[in-house]
Amino acid sequence: MRILLIANYLLDEQQSMLRFAEMLDAGLSRLGHEVRTIRPEPIVLKKLNFLPKSLHKWLAYIDKFLLFPRRLLKEAQWADIVHICDHSNGMYTQSLPRAVVTCHDLLAVRGALGEETDCPASYTGQILQRWILSGLQKATLIICDSTYTLQDVHRLVGKQVTAKVVLLGLNYTYHHHELPPPLETTVGLENGTPYLLHVGSNLARKNKEGILRIFAALKNRWNGKLVFAGPPLSANLVSMAKDLGIYEQIVEVVNPDNRLLEALYNNALALLFPSRFEGFGWPPLEAQSCGCPVICSDCGPIPEVVADSALVFSLHQEQEMAEAVLALRDPQTRQIWVKRGFANVKRFSVDRMIGEYEAFYTQSLGR
Repeated sequence: MRILLIANYLLDEQQSMLRFAEMLDAGLSRLGHEVRTIRPEPIVLKKLNFLPKSLHKWLAYIDKFLLFPRRLLKEAQWADIVHICDHSNGMYTQSLPRAVVTCHDLLAVRGALGEETDCPASYTGQILQRWILSGLQKATLIICDSTYTLQDVHRLVGKQVTAKVVLLGLNYTYHHHELPPPLETTVGLENGTPYLLHVGSNLARKNKEGILRIFAALKNRWNGKLVFAGPPLSANLVSMAKDLGIYEQIVEVVNPDNRLLEALYNNALALLFPSRFEGFGWPPLEAQSCGCPVICSDCGPIPEVVADSALVFSLHQEQEMAEAVLALRDPQTRQIWVKRGFANVKRFSVDRMIGEYEAFYTQSLGR
């Protein structure tokens, strides 16, 4: 097959979406298909980069929504399959006779429609999300990352569109190390210091306030640390940690690369991941690949991702999450969850994902 992949605008720096397109390109090429990847190029933005940054978003819109569709229509004439790799580019279906779209989640669309997803939208954001939704309604086939997202697609896009589920493959190969690499020189954690790990942004849906409350419930019962891997904590989170009397036990590892993140997973007692909303939830799988047990919420697609391989609680069960941390201090108990995690991540191989995409391409062509 000749497959045209539509990837994201590079200057938007949506790393997970860029890696997803790269995975598809490499995997489909290995299977012998002719694959081309194209994306909107920053033509106008580069020429007018001297203008105030407040205008850059609008210049990028010219690149993405006025210039690129013309190129896309021309390039699509070569392809048997045109695959839009990120649903946020769903409006491109309106320039195409046929298109496959991967829908990673509809949190932003739902937020724009007034649903509670911790993804509020401005007036122009609401217009953009409605445009995306109308584009999805014109897709030949929508492939969702999870059954949870499939249900949102059926509810919001409509059941007239053919939609299927393909679980994602891990986009970076994390490994378990029998002798975890030391962290003393990189993040200042002494060897053997127990800690809980959270990986993620400061977005409200990540529920870092809940993480602080859970850790505060442990402060007189456990001498471990709390490690946040991601952006620096916001001023509000720092203030809350100080009020709870746990700030001195917090270690911030700002935007670690994959190798350092792998070391953090390998050394952690557990990953604490009580998100309120998630599109998919990579960190639990990354942690399990490294032999790190997972304590998480039952929100969104997370239960589907972890199945029976993690300690899963509702959001209001913060005390129970704290008790789960204490239970994992027992080596035998912890090893049970380590083994379950290793078994779970086998479901998320890239080869399996690519094979399922190939099969759905073939079906959509009627072959």
